[in-house]
Amino acid sequence: MLLANINLGELLLLTLEIFFFVIWIWILITILSDLFRDHALSGWAKAAWVLFLVFIPFLTALIYLIARGSGMRDRTIKAQAEAKQHFDQYVQKQAHSTPADELHKLNDLKEKGALTAEEFDKAKAKLLA
Repeated sequence: MLLANINLGELLLLTLEIFFFVIWIWILITILSDLFRDHALSGWAKAAWVLFLVFIPFLTALIYLIARGSGMRDRTIKAQAEAKQHFDQYVQKQAHSTPADELHKLNDLKEKGALTAEEFDKAKAKLLA
């Protein structure tokens, strides 16, 4: 059996190799996503970066991180700010309701029997005040 012949040192080395492989894939995905997020870079320049990433991956990734690292940070911050703005707008839109909407909801609750007539009148008076 294959697992019976592996010792602790080999297992730790294998774990370390898997860790570095996952980190390497993560770095490549980060570089590629940043590369295609940058609208200032031409298509030919993007193609050249991808070509070099395929054929000379370690050196190209290192050069990319050194040369364009601050731009990566700026583009990531901008993308996160846009995502937050879209989320905030969505929450505002979903949370915002008019008094007419609230009255309609109260009326539905009254018709279903969840509210008594007195509770409905109190909530209506509070809403319209």
